[in-house]
Amino acid sequence: MDKEKRSRLIGWLRKGILTECGLVALAAALFVGLPRESREESVDGSVLTIEQDYIKWVDFTVSYEALCSAYDWDVKTHGTEHEVHWVELLAYTAARTGGVFDKAALKILEKGAQALAAGEETIASLTENLSYYPYYADAYDAALGGLVGDYREEVTDAAGNTSYEERYGLKGYFPLARGFDYTHYDDFGVGRSYGYKRRHLGHDMMGLTGTPIISVESGVVEALGWNQYGGWRIGIRSFDGRRYYYYAHLRQNYPYAEGLKEGSVVTAGDVIGYMGHTGYSTEENVNNIEVTHLHWGLELVFDESQKESDNEIWIDLYALTRFLAKHTQAAHKVGDTREWVRSSRIVDPAVEAYQAGSHTGAETPAAAASTPEAAVPTPEG
Repeated sequence: MDKEKRSRLIGWLRKGILTECGLVALAAALFVGLPRESREESVDGSVLTIEQDYIKWVDFTVSYEALCSAYDWDVKTHGTEHEVHWVELLAYTAARTGGVFDKAALKILEKGAQALAAGEETIASLTENLSYYPYYADAYDAALGGLVGDYREEVTDAAGNTSYEERYGLKGYFPLARGFDYTHYDDFGVGRSYGYKRRHLGHDMMGLTGTPIISVESGVVEALGWNQYGGWRIGIRSFDGRRYYYYAHLRQNYPYAEGLKEGSVVTAGDVIGYMGHTGYSTEENVNNIEVTHLHWGLELVFDESQKESDNEIWIDLYALTRFLAKHTQAAHKVGDTREWVRSSRIVDPAVEAYQAGSHTGAETPAAAASTPEAAVPTPEG
């Protein structure tokens, strides 16, 4: 074999080895993220199981278009013989595409939804040979699980009488009150240098000081107060414990809704605070952030050891923020005060279930008290 052919052969071998190594690494990463029951292999007749059986990493790449399409199928088929669950549909698509949501993925999503809605397939039959489906189903349920469901919404008739009507659909809310101007772009992962070098692990929404901040999901206030990176901030934990919502850089002097404190139960759509530019200071109540904005973040928690550690899982919220714009909450000012409250109320069964359980003594802030039955070191923005 001459020198030129030998050189080409060696080059092909090197490329093949590198490609194989890359595929092995990718498979290993996904493998560790799978639930225990999906991570068993038979080797020489024995069964090997990874000891730690919770997800360590989620790269949330679901597009705005995929969120909208899956949600529309969920709502359209709700109450029919063949319901399509949006999280399952998204997880099926991701398992088919490796988490890529391009135009081809949207076609896969649509075709799968049509088969499910027609009763030609079940989610079990569609995903029977998709080994990574359990991983995506668990990951996406952690990210989206509390946003869609049943709730009751306040309605007012022509005579001014109010009542509550049953609803099914998006019960999670856009994080800013309706009608307030804002700008945003996908800034997840951008570098930050105050204190130490790190990635931006949230989503920034630029606006005006005092803009009412809305609770995206119902939950319990787990953290409230000053953080040198996030300034005045709020941390709200979902009732299932899998989502931690972080709202930062709130207004100087008057950052929070009246009565809000740690342990308060909030209903999705409640006013919880006000946009500002506090933070980047060890001294409390300081405006050291140049541009007024809300930094909101979403941490996924599969095991409590992840909550405040070097292994926290924060996801890109740009597409989800756009999606939540489908459901906004208006707010009105309370007299001559600096306080704003939601303009229409809902009853969230998740709040009712939480308060009817072992947490009946949970405090309810003034912002949430207007709803009949509804009388958690974090990164900075």
